[in-house]
Amino acid sequence: MKSKAVLEFADIKAIAAAAEAEAVKNNWAVTIAIVDDGGHLLHLQRLDGAPPASAHIAPAKAHTAALGRRESKTYEDMINGGRVSFLSAPTIQGMLEGGVPMMKDGQCVGAVGVSGVKSNEDAQIARAGMAAVGL
Repeated sequence: MKSKAVLEFADIKAIAAAAEAEAVKNNWAVTIAIVDDGGHLLHLQRLDGAPPASAHIAPAKAHTAALGRRESKTYEDMINGGRVSFLSAPTIQGMLEGGVPMMKDGQCVGAVGVSGVKSNEDAQIARAGMAAVGL
């Protein structure tokens, strides 16, 4: 058997705080979602002014990134490249940029999904959160 790192509550709080700080610094109203390696929601934070739909989109992006073990933008690019049949993939719903998997020693420990601003800005916020725990 292999040993695998797991997210602890302190990690989740640090990721959330750093992601929020990045959003606030840029005056971006977003929703931030953090999931475990199975895509299960561990944290959801909708900042003041974030669109209501972002509270659904951010967890979907995070879920997609965790289950796929790759950034959600990968799926967006595949679909935009003509592979529209991927839209039928079961349980994969957040196929827009802004979901970033958290990888530690080659294993996925979870993902961060952000929604509310431009997709590349969503991803920037997610990465800022992950940097707080060295990912």
